[in-house]
Amino acid sequence: MISTRRCVVPSLAVLILAAAGFGPPAPQGKVHRVEIRGDRARGRFRFEPADLEARPGDVVRFVAVSGAPHSVVFDSAGLGRHERELLDGAMPDRMSLLSGPLLTEDGQVYEITIPRLAPGSYRFYCLPHRAYRAEGTLRVVE
Repeated sequence: MISTRRCVVPSLAVLILAAAGFGPPAPQGKVHRVEIRGDRARGRFRFEPADLEARPGDVVRFVAVSGAPHSVVFDSAGLGRHERELLDGAMPDRMSLLSGPLLTEDGQVYEITIPRLAPGSYRFYCLPHRAYRAEGTLRVVE
């Protein structure tokens, strides 16, 4: 039978497992969904929402909904070296500096966990549709 009581003082075994990296996953921040949409016939490509507010530890889930291929690239203009390195390090499967992979099919997902960035605005865009102004802003707050 499984007990539903919470143990206030962890046992030695729990502490050893936690120190070794085992145990329950670290709590995750809020998950924000950003859809990437495209309409080739109208030449309209966009992020929805285009402006997003998030905190370090939050996850941004970019979903290619229509009009693929798409990508997520953070604009390095105006970023300090430290912010560039943090943001670049938080992006899995990069194609290049601050550039996520190409999402070639509708339904594909690309996620990043916001690192301990300084509060401020971080601009991003879809490389294949940059000429169509498919862009957005991530506002990091404390």
